[in-house]
Amino acid sequence: MRMREIAARELRESAELKLRCAETLSPAIEKAAEMLVECLKGGGKLLFCGNGGSAADSQHIAAEFVNRYVDERPAIGAIALTTDTSNLTSIANDRGYEEVFSRQVAALGRKGDLLVGISTSGKSPNVLKALEEARTRGLKTVALSGRDGGPVARAADHAIVVPEKVTSRIQEVHITVGHILCGLVDAELHGRRAPEYGVA
Repeated sequence: MRMREIAARELRESAELKLRCAETLSPAIEKAAEMLVECLKGGGKLLFCGNGGSAADSQHIAAEFVNRYVDERPAIGAIALTTDTSNLTSIANDRGYEEVFSRQVAALGRKGDLLVGISTSGKSPNVLKALEEARTRGLKTVALSGRDGGPVARAADHAIVVPEKVTSRIQEVHITVGHILCGLVDAELHGRRAPEYGVA
């Protein structure tokens, strides 16, 4: 198979999954956006965590909130728990990798904050522990997962589960969901023009 044919097939498969998700996940995305807005209106901040590509998504989405998504607006409090190498390596060395996020939640999370845990498999032990720690401290929790959702989805107050088994496809939907959440939050909190974000 020629490279261009492979590329076209990959693009079609990605688009087809997103079209399916448009039909099935829109209510779950709306609910997550409402939770983020409620958190931020109450003076809380957003925390994000995940491994590998999901760590990159955590940083990407947090940056869109702190700096801006599309238009200029006030900064929004968001922290990716995947960026501090001294914290990550010291916690992993002293306590084990499963605690690299939960320990940071214990240090930084406050009642009224919201944690978004991202795991394509739904089984990441450190994301699961972070969600559990968040719940004990009064944080609301949202999971972005794939496959059947796994323990991560079940541990969260609310989950967006991408109905797919291929990790790369799940990640492609996760970052799209992240962008949608940024747009919906901006529209709700800062009166951005509805047509730009596709909301009524």
